[in-house]
Amino acid sequence: MIAEQSLTFQFQNLMLREILVIDDNPDIRLLVSNILKDQNFEVRTAANYDQAVYEIQRKLPDLAIVDIKLDKPDKDGIDLLKLINKKNKMTPVIMISGHATVQIAVEAIRLGAYEFIEKPFTKEKILNYVKRALESTKLKKEKDIIENKLFHSFELMGKSSSIVKVKKIIEKLSTSESRVLISGPTGSGKELVARKIHKNSNRSKEPFIIINAALLKENSYEKELFGEEFEDGSISFGALERANKGTLLIDEVSEIPYETQANVLRVLIDQKFKRLNGSKDINVNIRLISSTSKDLNELVSANKFREDLFHRLNVMPIELTSLNSRTEDIPILIEYFKNKLSEINGVQQPNIDIKNDNFYTYNWPGNVRELRNLVERVTILSANETKENINKLISDILNPSTNSKINNDLMEKSFSSPLKEAREHFEKEYLTTQLKKNHGNISKTADFIGMERSALHRKLKSLGIKGIN
Repeated sequence: MIAEQSLTFQFQNLMLREILVIDDNPDIRLLVSNILKDQNFEVRTAANYDQAVYEIQRKLPDLAIVDIKLDKPDKDGIDLLKLINKKNKMTPVIMISGHATVQIAVEAIRLGAYEFIEKPFTKEKILNYVKRALESTKLKKEKDIIENKLFHSFELMGKSSSIVKVKKIIEKLSTSESRVLISGPTGSGKELVARKIHKNSNRSKEPFIIINAALLKENSYEKELFGEEFEDGSISFGALERANKGTLLIDEVSEIPYETQANVLRVLIDQKFKRLNGSKDINVNIRLISSTSKDLNELVSANKFREDLFHRLNVMPIELTSLNSRTEDIPILIEYFKNKLSEINGVQQPNIDIKNDNFYTYNWPGNVRELRNLVERVTILSANETKENINKLISDILNPSTNSKINNDLMEKSFSSPLKEAREHFEKEYLTTQLKKNHGNISKTADFIGMERSALHRKLKSLGIKGIN
């Protein structure tokens, strides 16, 4: 009794309420319907294939329980599963049958069924699967909402030559099926670029699956990629199978063990693979995008990455540069993140001074991700604060003890040098900072520091300061 009360409470906390029961056996239909109604679900039923199609077309349920064998010899529950998936892949479908073979059960799972149950089944079993299916769908939807906020709502922003080049490549890739290798430092936007490529492609309505090779345990790479079959007939689907017809992003591809790399290469050549403990070839049609924060050429030279796999992945290379090398994008990114993050968090936009020296003297080891996190932090903490207080907050965040040590080292170096050298040290640091603030614009920098443009050119040349990109 306590267990039933617990199940009822859990069901009441699920937002999905309507279930469609499709079975040509009136006793089974009535039994399943009563079990579900006792848990306060709204239940619709269909007694044959045509009725089922009508109910699905009229309104998709929140979950469907579908018998495989129905009244038509040439149409069955598998066809209904395909119809539901075509309308909305997020709708969970539980398949039931008293006559199906293992092959049919495997096929149903492969086509997207949440679970397969053999008749006869207990009340507890059907309720358990319904609960798990609804909770799983709820979590997937919540995950999609979070991902939309983190990725889909963001654009690749900037006017620097490196970002303009990347945007043009993404545009050209919209009609291509080429494999892509995205390289760049941590936080530079590699996943965002991969999502944009997928979104602009002909596969945009198909799955976009990510596997982060840097986060996997050493013995789990093949299982995560290829999936696994178990003795009881159940299957764990790998990333390759889940990404079928869509796009697979292997993040930090350099971390895949050398032995596993050979199996990845074989998939790229044959477009098929076997699950662990499986004997049947699984055919896949995927677009593969890889990303790395390491130099794969160096890893190839050190025999830590297969050269043949590298060439298969590196069909269309995209290189993202560090934020510190494209400071002209910083004010654009600040304004963009300020607008987006205030909207997402439901707070007022902060009064951030985009000319604050700290933005241009800081090294940004975390790149664009670090800048985005900073803007979000300031957005949340600085409601109704003055520009001066916000500037102080930014200075406190970006000037930890490591930066103080750099400044102390510079001061020590200056005080231990002759006057001429000390002055050169100061002038070099000062002019480099001002150039970064003005995005390398000589005229604006000269105006700000009160110096003739030609004189500034000569000073920069004498100090060995090259153009700031």
